[in-house]
Amino acid sequence: MPKKDLENDESTLDRLTRLGKKLRNQLEDSEEDDLTIDTQVRSKTNVEYDEEEGRLSLGDSYSTRKFLNISHARKFMQTTLVANKTKELVENGRTASIREVYYQLKHSVPGLDENTFEDQDESNNVVVDIETATGAIREDLHLFAEPKGRLFGPITINDSGDSIDCMAMGTSGLAIPSIVDHYEFEEHSADFILVVETSAMVNRLVEEDFHKEHNVILIGTGGQPARGARRLINIMHNRLDLPVYVFTDGDPWGYYIYSVLKSGSMSLAFQSDRLATPDAKLIGMTMEDIDAYDLHHVTEDLKGKPEDSGGPTKDFKRIRDVMDYEWMQKDEWQNQFQKMLDKGVRVEQQALASQSLQFVANEYLPKKIEQDQFLD
Repeated sequence: MPKKDLENDESTLDRLTRLGKKLRNQLEDSEEDDLTIDTQVRSKTNVEYDEEEGRLSLGDSYSTRKFLNISHARKFMQTTLVANKTKELVENGRTASIREVYYQLKHSVPGLDENTFEDQDESNNVVVDIETATGAIREDLHLFAEPKGRLFGPITINDSGDSIDCMAMGTSGLAIPSIVDHYEFEEHSADFILVVETSAMVNRLVEEDFHKEHNVILIGTGGQPARGARRLINIMHNRLDLPVYVFTDGDPWGYYIYSVLKSGSMSLAFQSDRLATPDAKLIGMTMEDIDAYDLHHVTEDLKGKPEDSGGPTKDFKRIRDVMDYEWMQKDEWQNQFQKMLDKGVRVEQQALASQSLQFVANEYLPKKIEQDQFLD
């Protein structure tokens, strides 16, 4: 194992050991009548936006789990179970998927008609709690998630001694794992990175050889980008000094995907320095595209009803929610959302196929890039 990895593992073990010693000391202290674990609150109320840095961070609010509090006892047990398992993984030099850990730790509690975990969401949230409690990220804890996202383009990546030519990955692309910090970039001839929301649009661009003809590192996120994809975008932007353009649907969900890539997410605000890319720019879709490319007949009505109708709001509520985010207060974003509300429509990437299958690769994207038509 490389010296750097050994040093990192030693640091992680120290953090986990300190958490365990804190609990043991509480048990041994006769003046303590309770066991507690403190974790940073990961809700919107404790998220701050650093305008200068252009990304989110967690505030100073903490939540305390008390073992003798019946409402906290279950989560307290889950936290100690997962912390112990991750310590075991690091000590033994093994890694495990977060799903494997869930199945390893799920069992019925002796004497009770209750399981340690009911579903994986519970264990996933506990992993994040341990990250905030110890300052060790998931990858440090030797945990990984299933690969999500694909990469194509003129770059050769060294993955633990193996050279991978990402221009020779066929139509499947390089699957992006959840742990990418060890990647080394041997060479590249890319001019920029294009992050694409939908798998269908990635397939279209690959079929049109967009990544080859325009020297693009093409990354498909398949919806909301996973941590591995966000980390890889951050690393490539910083190490290779490449601009990042984001291509999403023109709806509140697509714009939120962009904001997560650019500024970070509320649930992982404590990792925004690793996962966010503040210099990223949105290339489309925009509300102006509807008029510019005569897409009126291929827009989709917003789902739900406006708030003043008394009915369910769905898309309308999501628009209002995202409009209220501090990091989306620029006039250009407020204008996009207001136009969306006024028109009552959303526009998908695939709507550009109404022009032709080649239109997005041959005209739409090249024109936007050449004319610097971005939202920042």
